[in-house]
Amino acid sequence: MTRTELSRTIDAPVGTVFATVADISNFSKAVPHIEHVEFLSETRTGVGARFRETRLMGSRRATTELEVTEYVQDEHVRFVSDAGGTVWDTTFTVEPDPDGRGTRLVMVMEARPHKLLARLATPLMKRVIARAIDADLDAVKAYAEAAG
Repeated sequence: MTRTELSRTIDAPVGTVFATVADISNFSKAVPHIEHVEFLSETRTGVGARFRETRLMGSRRATTELEVTEYVQDEHVRFVSDAGGTVWDTTFTVEPDPDGRGTRLVMVMEARPHKLLARLATPLMKRVIARAIDADLDAVKAYAEAAG
């Protein structure tokens, strides 16, 4: 298993930051390299929401199906995807910043490869994935601060 944890302090209310990461409609507006979102369920937010996200990764497009498996309003949301022989388990947690400067956003992604090639490739991809997530969090920060 590979675990990546990144965080940001965002100058916006908890509710604004949570709405940005927990609702794929907002998240896809915040993150510029998400090109398309297709809903696969009637539920658009909250537990059971399923969607297919297409994003530009370098010069290639990648499409991933995700499902919301946990959702606690203004606290945390968890997305799970099984793609490329790996289960990608991502949780966004929001809380008031201890210094009183807005919201602390923490993202934890666990990659659990279950196929041989993925077991070999996933640890090698950790830095690339961390850089992509870092860019996503920067985009979320800018979007939430502009909205908040």
